[in-house]
Amino acid sequence: MAIRLITEDDVKKILKKGDREILVEAGSVLTPLAKDRILHSGLKIVAGDSSSISSVSNLQTKIAIGSDHTGVKMKKILYDYLKKKNFDLSDVGTFTEDAVDYPDIAFNVANRVAVGEVKFGIILDATGIPSAITANKVPGIRAATCYNEFSAKSSREHNDANVLVVGARALGEETIKSIADIWLSSKFLGDRHQKRLDKIKVIEEKFSKKQ
Repeated sequence: MAIRLITEDDVKKILKKGDREILVEAGSVLTPLAKDRILHSGLKIVAGDSSSISSVSNLQTKIAIGSDHTGVKMKKILYDYLKKKNFDLSDVGTFTEDAVDYPDIAFNVANRVAVGEVKFGIILDATGIPSAITANKVPGIRAATCYNEFSAKSSREHNDANVLVVGARALGEETIKSIADIWLSSKFLGDRHQKRLDKIKVIEEKFSKKQ
């Protein structure tokens, strides 16, 4: 099923035509600005009828999600949000705001992706930077710190990222949800991008052999 991205401009066009309803098919992604515009304009959201297709697809996507103590609250929010979309999630912790070391969590998530236990990983810390650095030390991991919808889409389409990292204290709740939606619905484009990934793999293997 094709994923439709609904932007603020799409909402403005509907309002300009005088319509009071917006059709949102199952699996569609609303940007944060689109959500705000719908809320403030009083548009009624009408759901499409293809939810069963989306549910089957999402149930086949296994995801490991983890965070350090700075991201534990946002992790719970994102976990619940994605669970409602029928993704198969494994929460690897942490589960309290007691201080933990982010490398432990990041490695836990990244390793599960590397060994094939799950398809994707999602990690949250304060900025999204240290956990990405850690995860990328695991061979075969392409962890991307994403800070908006464009970086999320590009990291999947161009870089075939298999771990998403976001900053729980750097971004708002709706932005993080939207980034996750875009990231999980985007597909690797291959072609010239695969050639570049192959070069990255050569570099990775070169240094692995030195150990």
